[in-house]
Amino acid sequence: MIDVAERIGKQPLVIYFYPKDFTSGCTMEAHAFREMYEAFQKEGAEVFGISSDDAESHKKFVIEHELPFTLLSDENNKVREMFGAFGVGHTLGRVTYVVDKKGIVRMIFSSQLQPKKHVDESIRKVREIAIEP
Repeated sequence: MIDVAERIGKQPLVIYFYPKDFTSGCTMEAHAFREMYEAFQKEGAEVFGISSDDAESHKKFVIEHELPFTLLSDENNKVREMFGAFGVGHTLGRVTYVVDKKGIVRMIFSSQLQPKKHVDESIRKVREIAIEP
């Protein structure tokens, strides 16, 4: 079990909530994060994907799509609720957060229809944070 809270204060975090494993938009988003994963690592950031799918689904999704980052299961949507990561009409939203080393949320990007843009916005913010004094 991974406790994301333990990582606060050690490194920037990119936490992205997505609706469902193996759907086209979510697969596209996961691939975009996979392709940029080294760039996030270079800036000292760790990436986590969160959905309500169970651990077994995540395991299959990670293997099939060769994802180098961790997917976390939030089957009862409690974490999603804590973050407020919902879409229109309380649907399971596609929302990405960048959290700095101090635990301060520095970016929230929400777009159901632009899965790749989550990665672009996240790496931009992570790089911005990395050059701050």
